[in-house]
Amino acid sequence: MKKLLFVYLLLIGLFVIYIYNYQMESSTKRAWNENELVGNMDETYVMVTFLVGIDYWKRALKGFEDAAESLNVSVEYRGSTQYDVHEEMTVLEQVIAKNPAGIAISTMDPEALNPVIDKAVEAGIPVVMFDADAPESKAYSFLGTDNYKAGVEAAHKMADLVNKSGEVGVITLPHQLNHQERTKGFQDTISKEYPEMKVVSINDGRGDQVISKEEAEAMIAANPNLVGIFVTEANGGVGVGQAIVSNNLKDSIKIISFDTDKGTLDMIKDDVISATIAQGTWEMGYWSLQFLFHLQHGIYDQDRKNAPLPRNVDTGVTIVTKENVDSYYPQ
Repeated sequence: MKKLLFVYLLLIGLFVIYIYNYQMESSTKRAWNENELVGNMDETYVMVTFLVGIDYWKRALKGFEDAAESLNVSVEYRGSTQYDVHEEMTVLEQVIAKNPAGIAISTMDPEALNPVIDKAVEAGIPVVMFDADAPESKAYSFLGTDNYKAGVEAAHKMADLVNKSGEVGVITLPHQLNHQERTKGFQDTISKEYPEMKVVSINDGRGDQVISKEEAEAMIAANPNLVGIFVTEANGGVGVGQAIVSNNLKDSIKIISFDTDKGTLDMIKDDVISATIAQGTWEMGYWSLQFLFHLQHGIYDQDRKNAPLPRNVDTGVTIVTKENVDSYYPQ
């Protein structure tokens, strides 16, 4: 009797394994239609960010939507309305509860969201990070700017603008990993390669125009020999530009900002901001969805054993100045 029961259990186990493997194989095959990757509109992939109302996310979302159109799947865009990690955490919990086909996340804090990100992965939901990483989380990949290199590029450009001499400052978001990396790349390059330049102040602009304007004015007052300010995000760049204009310092202090919102581009045209670092935000959105789709359909597995997708993808930067600014306005 025991032998017979053992045989029954063994057969049932083998049948369950067969059905599981069949379903996984069928899911992969369904993703291919005449040698093209195709999903279905019942598959919903979600992009989660913070400060959802700002212009910065528009090109990333456009890339996400363009990938969805090519793959025949659905997408949603969710996020916190404020620069508030607890609100973003709540939004992410709500998204997980709906069991989407995959989630692309940009986090304002490199650690705070890790438990919720890991919860999604453990629930079988593919997750990739974009724009701002959570490197200790279980997210499969990060797609975005190599922010340290971006800071290096900003330092070289600043050196050109100020003739490789003088005191410069940084206005940033010191608790966000991508901004930390931009600042470090800038600092390291100035320190190692430009001995007649010095970073004299690093202030927290909190991603806010008004606060960044106030921080710039405080920085200028404390450092009367200041010749340049590197701002690691767009809202702050505009705020610093306003401070420079209101204090009649357009000709004496150079600004390098980040990203290509309309306010930044307008200030470049008006010679308030000297340059800005443009990220490949469309590429971030587009390839995030492509990665999620491949993971969802088992084309690449989450354990990285089957021809894994890369952990880090650098989507690149370019420097925007008055000479090429027109090409960065929406067409």
